[in-house]
Amino acid sequence: MIRRREPVPFAFVAEADRFRSNVTPPPRERASFGQLAGRWLLGLTVVAGIAGSLLIGMPSLSADQPNPHKQPSQASQDR
Repeated sequence: MIRRREPVPFAFVAEADRFRSNVTPPPRERASFGQLAGRWLLGLTVVAGIAGSLLIGMPSLSADQPNPHKQPSQASQDR
């Protein structure tokens, strides 16, 4: 049996897969040296901030070292 395609109420819907635009976007401008340097400095600042926070925060996150500043509470001394 031969299948017949149903008619489409709007012709542009049926031909949409064959349509190609002839409009091209304008070429992108290259970033200047100042813009590239600014992007690199911003990225370097973010990476340095994350690395610094890890270096400063890691000793406080380690659970294997006892706290030398911890004093027993008065409630435990009275017993």
